[in-house]
Amino acid sequence: MRLVVLGLSLSSSWGNGHATTYRSLLRAFAARGHDVLFLERDVPWYRGAHRDLAEPDFCRLAFYDDLGGLDAFRSEVEGADAVIVGSYVPDGRSVGAWVQERARGVTAFYDIDTPVTVAALERRACDYLTPELVPGYDLYLSFTGGPMLERLAREFGSPGPRALHCCVDPDRYRPWDGEARFDLSYLGTYSDDRQPALERLLLGPARRAPHLRFCVAGPQYPDTIVWPANVTRFEHVGPADHAEFYGVSRFTLNVTRADMVRAGWSPSVRLFEAAACGTPIISDPWDGLDAIFAEGRDILVARDGDAVLDALTTLSEPERRALGVAGRARVLAAHTAAHRAAELEGYIEGLAEG
Repeated sequence: MRLVVLGLSLSSSWGNGHATTYRSLLRAFAARGHDVLFLERDVPWYRGAHRDLAEPDFCRLAFYDDLGGLDAFRSEVEGADAVIVGSYVPDGRSVGAWVQERARGVTAFYDIDTPVTVAALERRACDYLTPELVPGYDLYLSFTGGPMLERLAREFGSPGPRALHCCVDPDRYRPWDGEARFDLSYLGTYSDDRQPALERLLLGPARRAPHLRFCVAGPQYPDTIVWPANVTRFEHVGPADHAEFYGVSRFTLNVTRADMVRAGWSPSVRLFEAAACGTPIISDPWDGLDAIFAEGRDILVARDGDAVLDALTTLSEPERRALGVAGRARVLAAHTAAHRAAELEGYIEGLAEG
């Protein structure tokens, strides 16, 4: 199968979760014998030191400067068995229209931010998709499952809404043998709507428990935040260092954006990465989480800082380790890149055969 993907970024994981998602999915897809071309808009904030995968070994990576630059890849798009356009692609509305006019194979929109996208579509304020483009994609591949798929079909006319959750490459995310440096860590780019939960579930507990060690890693946090003395800050942790980051944490925190919480059924890539590393996870609650992890066995759910501190201070070491082992087993059974690649292949082939 020849697949062309136009996504936000494959070359740089700086300040976005898209690159690691594409890397694991497309590496596994290529391993199934398929040819993949990834087209990425060349933007200054992903160049230079921020470009941590300039030459992938599992697909071809090419850059274009603007919409006109896509014409150089017209024959590739026309000859592809499937073409995927991702969320948050610069000028995504124009890119999507360009693809729908030229692609002869299956077309798909891959939404890594479905609840955010749908909320913006309702306001007609989405920069990378319009309500009119949705029916023109044969598939709407959504990070969010559950009731959201029905909405995409009923309210926006998608002919093929399908859940394609994020995933993890278990060869790159494995348990780490190093000594624990932090009692609780969090890895994620700053977001206004995530910050209240981070305050409630990590910064608040850190202030109340100065004897415990915490860590927050990720870019774009404002200078106005006052970090407690027992919170270590990292501006960026590259994908190659994620496993070690989780491995030196006794627990790690999963915090979900407000739109994702309202929609439910929206697991984040960090959730699967941490679990694959065998690090016990404490998560904020949202609908659909129990369909992925069993609360109390595979994951802990905390609604307030008291629950977080209770987990950090009362769980025995055997109980903590058992939680991490169970979470990793659940991911390996259903949420690896190989699972997602097989799902994607099945969706495309099902439409192509039809």
